[in-house]
Amino acid sequence: MSGDPLPLEARADLPAQPPEQARIYLRPLALQGGGAARRLLDQSDLAIPIGGTGLAATAVEILVRETDRIACFVTGVAGLRDWIAQSQPARRARLARLLDMLTARPASLLPRPLGEARSLVMGVVNVTPDSFSDGGDFATPDAAIAKGRAMIAEGADLLDIGGESTRPGARPVDPGEEAARVLPVIEALAGDGVPISIDTRNASTMHWAIAAGARLVNDVSALTHDPHAIRTVADSGVGVVLMHSQSDPQTMQRDPTYGFAPLDVFDALEERIEACVAHGIGRDRIIVDPGIGFGKTIHHNLAILERLALFHGLGCPILLGVSRKSFIGKLSRGEAPKERGPGSLAAALDGIAQGAGIVRVHDVAAMAQALAVIRAIHWSETVL
Repeated sequence: MSGDPLPLEARADLPAQPPEQARIYLRPLALQGGGAARRLLDQSDLAIPIGGTGLAATAVEILVRETDRIACFVTGVAGLRDWIAQSQPARRARLARLLDMLTARPASLLPRPLGEARSLVMGVVNVTPDSFSDGGDFATPDAAIAKGRAMIAEGADLLDIGGESTRPGARPVDPGEEAARVLPVIEALAGDGVPISIDTRNASTMHWAIAAGARLVNDVSALTHDPHAIRTVADSGVGVVLMHSQSDPQTMQRDPTYGFAPLDVFDALEERIEACVAHGIGRDRIIVDPGIGFGKTIHHNLAILERLALFHGLGCPILLGVSRKSFIGKLSRGEAPKERGPGSLAAALDGIAQGAGIVRVHDVAAMAQALAVIRAIHWSETVL
């Protein structure tokens, strides 16, 4: 990563042969869903399917990263395939793999497959006294269980239960205390048949949460904080969310720097996926999260959100967590976390339009209602 951002240069013509040291990325563009996607995919030269999202892309942005610059090119699907075919063998292999990752339909351990007309809604239940958005509101097991049940009634597909705040500047919580906070909540809600994700960085908490019924581990450190975490997940058979964060919660917002945030985050997540696969965690068990607000300025967040579809090139479902994040208040009138609902909804819907498979939210009812409308507009087979 560089302390100074790399210049981004838009160019008209695809390079015949990019420099050997250049790294190439593909971002799907002009995404369509529902009947429009199916009609486009009937003509393979017009569009490519995007993973398990149910979306189709009719164009692609090619980003060529060199040491001191990033060049951007936009082409149609046929142009992309021609360019790949004309590339040198080593480059062709990289591009073909990226295209495979974009179009592969990943398996899923989630309550239902992704791409069935709408994204999944993950409700956030913080069993903590100090979370940035709702610290103390659900700090007791009874309050957290009631909140979780209410979220399911409002339309949540799964719940993310956390016992340690990871807001900027937060201090670590002893894993024993963290487990004591979340286990009664997980046991009760899993006992109701609710799909549960455990939001933790600690291997021991992961172990006990999985034993209590959690089916997904959501780790803000992408399994790097605890040296035992990757083996714990590998042995468990559950799914995992690998989230990107630059540094830890206590220091991540001091001076985050990137050469170009979307590509730097892509590279970091790709490395973590490869590490997980090497330890026996299949790609079909992995979900990626670019980590909005974790070691990122407002400009980094916006650059990542603008190019969120880039992350389909990792071949894993995308989880997007923008709910009540501070960048929303900074873009508006400095609203407190609980007053950032409309901005949270806007950012989440933009992410869904780019194929985010899961949205992690505090305001479940609003998100579920918005998705019902989006589904009717873009996925209905008939026009009323």
